[in-house]
Amino acid sequence: MTKLEPSGPLALAGIRVLEVGTGSALAYAGKLFADFGAEVIKVEDGAGDALRHLPPLLAAAGQAPQSALNAWLSTNKRSVTLRGQSIEELAWLSRLAMSCDVVLDARALRQGVEILAHPVCRRSADIQSAKAPIEVYLTWFGESGPYSQFTGSDAVCRALAGAVHGSGAVAGPPHLPHDMQTGIVAGLGAFSSAVAALLGASDGSRRYVLSIHEAAFTVVEMEAGMVQDGRHPQARLGVNRFCTTHPGGIYPTKEGWIGLFAHTLPQWSALCVAIGRPELAHDARFVSGPTRITYADEIDAFLQPALLTRTAGEWFELLGSSKFPAVLVPTMDELLAQKVHRERAAFVPVASGATRFEGVGVPFPLGDAGPLRGGVAAHKGAHDNAYRTEEALAGAAGRTRAAEGLPPLRKLRVIDLTMGWAGPLAARTLADFGAEVIKVEGTQYPDWWRGTHFTEEFYQQRLYEKNSNFALMNRNKLGVTLDLAHPEGREAFLALVKTADMVIENYSTEVLPKLGLDYASLCQVNERLVMVSMPAFGIGNEWSRVRAYGGTLEQASGLPHHTGFAHNPPSLTSYAYGDPIGGWNAGAAALLALLVQARTGKGRHVNLSQVECMLPLAAPFLIEQSLCGKTSPRQGNAHPVFAPHNIYPCAGEDAWMVVSVADDAQWDALLDVLQAPELRLDPALSVVAGRRAQREKIDAVIAAWTRQRPADDAMHLLQRAGVGAGVVKPIGSVLEDPHLRSRGFFQKVQREHLGEYLATTPWFRESQQPLEISRVAPTLGEHSREVFSRVIGLTQEQVNALEKSGITGTMAARKRA
Repeated sequence: MTKLEPSGPLALAGIRVLEVGTGSALAYAGKLFADFGAEVIKVEDGAGDALRHLPPLLAAAGQAPQSALNAWLSTNKRSVTLRGQSIEELAWLSRLAMSCDVVLDARALRQGVEILAHPVCRRSADIQSAKAPIEVYLTWFGESGPYSQFTGSDAVCRALAGAVHGSGAVAGPPHLPHDMQTGIVAGLGAFSSAVAALLGASDGSRRYVLSIHEAAFTVVEMEAGMVQDGRHPQARLGVNRFCTTHPGGIYPTKEGWIGLFAHTLPQWSALCVAIGRPELAHDARFVSGPTRITYADEIDAFLQPALLTRTAGEWFELLGSSKFPAVLVPTMDELLAQKVHRERAAFVPVASGATRFEGVGVPFPLGDAGPLRGGVAAHKGAHDNAYRTEEALAGAAGRTRAAEGLPPLRKLRVIDLTMGWAGPLAARTLADFGAEVIKVEGTQYPDWWRGTHFTEEFYQQRLYEKNSNFALMNRNKLGVTLDLAHPEGREAFLALVKTADMVIENYSTEVLPKLGLDYASLCQVNERLVMVSMPAFGIGNEWSRVRAYGGTLEQASGLPHHTGFAHNPPSLTSYAYGDPIGGWNAGAAALLALLVQARTGKGRHVNLSQVECMLPLAAPFLIEQSLCGKTSPRQGNAHPVFAPHNIYPCAGEDAWMVVSVADDAQWDALLDVLQAPELRLDPALSVVAGRRAQREKIDAVIAAWTRQRPADDAMHLLQRAGVGAGVVKPIGSVLEDPHLRSRGFFQKVQREHLGEYLATTPWFRESQQPLEISRVAPTLGEHSREVFSRVIGLTQEQVNALEKSGITGTMAARKRA
């Protein structure tokens, strides 16, 4: 089989990728490549990928049961089998790797980080060490630091990253989401790293190492900023209680569930009017979100009965008409029937043998560049013979290594029209890979993460420069200000766009068209421009104008029906989940669109839906609904395969630990630590099916042991024995985490007005050292003069005129009445 050459417009046609190792992060990264036309070769050992055992299972005559979830992850890939560990077999695998453009390697998740010293593409002595494909390695905790030798799992990483402790009932235990959700995030990271390296391929190949632990932290990065600003309660507030506002949860209605998020006073006022209680709109106790959370029980006492008077659909229409952030919270069958997703091809056909079902489409709509709408999952070893020929192994990538510290996107310019978390995170991804990102704000309308309470203090004390969340999300960017509603402001903006490779924006869908700055207008001045837009439900459909926050996106995805315990209502996580997921996806989509631009010279508008970005996290449940016609009840903190797998109480107040036993060897090691003869003497517990059947008995024994010990001590005892275990860390303690501090993941930096704070560093590394932060987040308009002069050639006199007329500036200005 010869290496594929571009035979069509798919974004990654002609790219050959090797996928070696195990885990959902690796599988999802490979899926993204395959569904955009790359030749992805998935290598499994004789036992097969552990993902093949994830329910729901497909039964086929004469074949071992196959996981439907794994089939969805494997669409459009080639499947080959590694026949043992002989020298000859490893030499074949090395030659196969050297024929590839990209190697995605997750062997460290099972074999430990020591395997990184033995790259799969360096096995043959006749291969020059200076030549190699792009390599992206997935690890649990990175190559260095106290946890680097830990036995990991998605749940352990998530717990140690602070992405578990805040969710759930006040008394606990906290909520653990399905493992797939952490895997999707890390998979997006691996894919983004590889695509960035492809964009910089003229420099040579690159090697990136990712920590799933650090990737998991990004979903709660906002919380780290709130801790530093003293705004975080650092405690669980309860099921469907969101620390910055109320109501911000999920409520039953006459029929169905409605998701609400009231942040601003106008939104709260609109809700009060809608439920027939307008007198509460300006009650002093309820005027801001942080004060309303104090009175959450009192608010729910009058809100819940009112919501039972109409159906969820009726509330959605009524509240939507007043621009209130409200959405339907669909079950999986309701979600699969939603017209807006059907029109956008969010659900795609998957074939595995004779079985057909629906899975989730890749949420990057690049038009003729992809993605493929569904596909076939090959049976294990289907392509073994095809990749054992000299022809298939010929044509090594042969790239020399790029110099370390040479950012792959350094020749690209991005105009950043984003606010909040999701959009700035996407643009920050491009900046971290070296793009020149120019963030455009208005002095009257700065990024709302600078602050939304426009008091006298806000302006006089420059509170808009003192928000740590803004500082975390906007590192490595230049900052300018322009009034885009003013003709001269638009003219200067268009001049910037003319020089740019990309514009990324997350405004409400009606804003840019009103300003005459939609894609149709921008591509008139720059026909090769790529633009990424990322509203809640995408542009051009009946729900395009729905207002949404990160929690709204989570509600609309249906995930809350599968989070937490069955005795609670559908349950949100404690953070704005949709924001970081939207940011990760938009960043990956932007990188891929830039690669298509580089290959074709053509621009395009990427019409992203942030709700669709959440749907891969719901894939296990959507697939189960499609295949079985129903979904299983919520399982709390149980795992679909691992046993035991739960959160256990430890000594001390609100102290918890995850224990995640992935195989029988870990079970034996756990028994050695617990010294529990009643478990060892039961032969039924020697296999996972028996342990799952007696989950409550096992959990009681483990909990009795953990209650006697501080969480950190218990974790280290189990980890030394090789058992997957991790402290369920509150977000405040994550900032002091010895592993992250040892790795330099947090760095103390100084910023004008804000002073010293802990900044995060990128989640990918070229070596064991963190990537440097080239610049802290810009103060308002900090780089306007420099950018306007260097990029669009304005004189100092012209910039002075813009400042005098209020079109640009370095201080926030009061909004016009």
